[in-house]
Amino acid sequence: MSRYNPKATESKWQQVWTETRTFSTDIRSEKPKYYVLEMFPYPSGRIHMGHVRNYTMGDVVARYRRASGYEVLHPMGWDAFGMPAENAAMEHKVHPADWTYDNIANMRAQLKQVGLAIDWTREFATCDPDYYGQEQRLFLDFFKAGLVYRKESWVNWDPVDNTVLANEQVIDGRGWRSGAEVERRNLSQWFLKITDYAQDLLDGLDSLDKWPDKVRLMQENWIGRSDGLTFDFIVQDTGDTITVYTTRPDTIFGASFCAIAADHPLAAKLAVDNEALEAFIKDCRSSGTSEEEIEKAEKRGFDTGLKVDHPFVEGQSLPVYVANFVLMDYGTGAIFGCPAHDQRDLDFARKYGLKVPPVVVPEDEDPARFTVGDEAYTGPGRLANSAFLDGMDVYSAKAAVIARAEDGGWGRRTVNYRLRDWGISRQRYWGTPIPIIHCDTCGPVAVPVEDLPVTLPEDVSFDRPGNPLDHHPTWKDCACPSCGAPARRETDTMDTFVDSSWYFLRFCSPGADEPFESDVVNDWLPVNQYIGGVEHAILHLLYARFFTRALKQVGRLDFDEPFERMFTQGMVNHVTYRDSQGEWTLPDLVRRREDGGLYRADSGLEVAEGRIEKMSKSKKNVVDPDDIIDQYGADTARWFMLSDSPPERDLQWTEAGIEGAWRFTQRLYRMVQDGLDALAPVGTAVPVDLSESALDLRRATHKTIKVVTGDIEELHFNKAVARLYEFANAVTAGAEGAGAPEVLREALETLVLLVGPMMPHLAEELWRALGHERLVVDIPWPVADHGLTVDDTVTIAVQVNGKVRDTIDVPRDMGRADLEKMALENGKALKFIDGKAVRKVIVVPGRIVNIVAAG
Repeated sequence: MSRYNPKATESKWQQVWTETRTFSTDIRSEKPKYYVLEMFPYPSGRIHMGHVRNYTMGDVVARYRRASGYEVLHPMGWDAFGMPAENAAMEHKVHPADWTYDNIANMRAQLKQVGLAIDWTREFATCDPDYYGQEQRLFLDFFKAGLVYRKESWVNWDPVDNTVLANEQVIDGRGWRSGAEVERRNLSQWFLKITDYAQDLLDGLDSLDKWPDKVRLMQENWIGRSDGLTFDFIVQDTGDTITVYTTRPDTIFGASFCAIAADHPLAAKLAVDNEALEAFIKDCRSSGTSEEEIEKAEKRGFDTGLKVDHPFVEGQSLPVYVANFVLMDYGTGAIFGCPAHDQRDLDFARKYGLKVPPVVVPEDEDPARFTVGDEAYTGPGRLANSAFLDGMDVYSAKAAVIARAEDGGWGRRTVNYRLRDWGISRQRYWGTPIPIIHCDTCGPVAVPVEDLPVTLPEDVSFDRPGNPLDHHPTWKDCACPSCGAPARRETDTMDTFVDSSWYFLRFCSPGADEPFESDVVNDWLPVNQYIGGVEHAILHLLYARFFTRALKQVGRLDFDEPFERMFTQGMVNHVTYRDSQGEWTLPDLVRRREDGGLYRADSGLEVAEGRIEKMSKSKKNVVDPDDIIDQYGADTARWFMLSDSPPERDLQWTEAGIEGAWRFTQRLYRMVQDGLDALAPVGTAVPVDLSESALDLRRATHKTIKVVTGDIEELHFNKAVARLYEFANAVTAGAEGAGAPEVLREALETLVLLVGPMMPHLAEELWRALGHERLVVDIPWPVADHGLTVDDTVTIAVQVNGKVRDTIDVPRDMGRADLEKMALENGKALKFIDGKAVRKVIVVPGRIVNIVAAG
């Protein structure tokens, strides 16, 4: 029995593809264009099974579109800047560049083993000076257009990694990588004005109908538009004002306190001669500012002793607190607290013994008796205890309060966004240098374009805390481009999200002497199919959408949205194992005894099976792609990744699953190799007159073409795989009689072509075995004959009083009268009619006949 050898076959076809430059894109082609892109990887050193799944999905799309007549752009690059390289430099005494490029070489070799249809001539890493020099040029475009500015800002500071952290990088009050307790610091930072585009980014989501709904909703929530009221509280005795923004002006009569952020100017003013307040503010700055952190933290405040006047209730005052849950970078940095209808306000009020007057009462509750316990009421209702608002619904009450505030001149209707401007400054070495020079006379001055790139110095030291660029003896010293006086380079580098906000544009012209060739990019973009993890659904995708709009504003692009169609794949999971000493254990070390018990092959220790979780190095539930490819081949791994579950859901890696995929690989190989003698010669046309079995197989062939094509179009890869299993069974069953050799060849060739995007090496091998000289990747995608996909008969349900009693197969074009006659003569239906009078017969052609009988 013949057996497929993936080791020899896969390397052979990969070499052929490379030598023939099969997947090189003709960027000026006249064919219809299709740009498919998976989010580029960080060069950590090894690919994992999640990479294999992600890039296999994109590869199927790329190969399918190529076969369907498109000029396909399917590139690969590396998101190569970031802290891990610096941490490795400190730990292993290597330069970040050496560590990064070594990792890229390893991962490139691994990805090539997967057999991806990638145009490797377009490869670049974001740490290449050719790339980040062009990024600096875009920064200068934005600087000139007023989209970049510098200001003092409170930031999350990691005292171990010595860098700014985004809120999302603060987990349980600690740095996501170092684990150190995060501090709050006021630093001079560079910002991009993403808030200028807040409404446009929000409105643009409506056009992204080929994105997952959950991703659009996540972005909508992150942008966070709210409509509310901005007004001033008057501070008693001083006449000062505290400006407040609220989305719930309807609850103003339920206010029991006013709170300001620890970073509020008034808090700073009061703390000058108040040591206790100064200590409280310092304590507030020791925690992170993410929403998760604020929600989890105990709500604490410091009573300033100040009071403000209620805007509607004469003689009523509210105490003013400095509170740890109020942020300076949202709204105005000050709120009024309505404890009955906001959980954070309620927790705070309970702690400090403040009043909790309910002012929104559910429709079915008596306002005189309604109270709030430990849970704030945030639902709909009618206003109560609120003077002129009583009896109004929430919406009407909001409008009424805003109208009175505007009429009285003490408040104004305001649109606010949760979205903040993008702080891009990072106090690290391994990133894109910000192309600004600081001059004592001229201030911040842009580096002249002709002096780009501003490259990172190679002779840096990581033996002391802080930014190596600050420590370098000469790199930051330079002359001011404007006045020639001694000046200093900006030593902050850019957030790595900047690198990934435009890389998809550079792929269109990676060797250009400018960031990209605008005419080419405008021709190829937006990306037709973008694939990546849902963990990037907010920041990366939002920043890329902002960058595209900003580049349009500065005249480099003529479109708004970078990605036409977005797909977020699920994770790859594996069962976890722990030995009797509590150590996580690699799956390939686990053995099973005859009694079913598990043990470690290396130590003999008992092993317990744990939960199924995302593959991770920390829990050692990983499977090495190299081992899988070495044992089963890349095609088998690809097939399993596509077959086991819907691509948007998590996939559980199992030995049984990969073994099943391996058996199908071998089966497909044998079907062709052992069936060649039964086939007609290459190129023989299928005759018109066919035996019944040959016609059945031909119909199965064309039906499979139709459904598999549709499944790939919709990214339903697991469904396509299931159809191909069914079709393989039909081909194995064969055909006899007139036309059988020709139909069998058509069926086998179709099976190979349809499998091609998923198992490309095996497809090439089998296509050659079938007698063809051309590469299978150069063969057009098969087209279904519509006449062969439509059955001559259709199955009709026969109902009696709406309940199915039988099914019958009838000619597809049978008329209503004949359908009714057949149904009334149906033996199973007659049993349920049982002599009752038939009131009417409802016929739905092609679907049902419903007999309505009396009583």
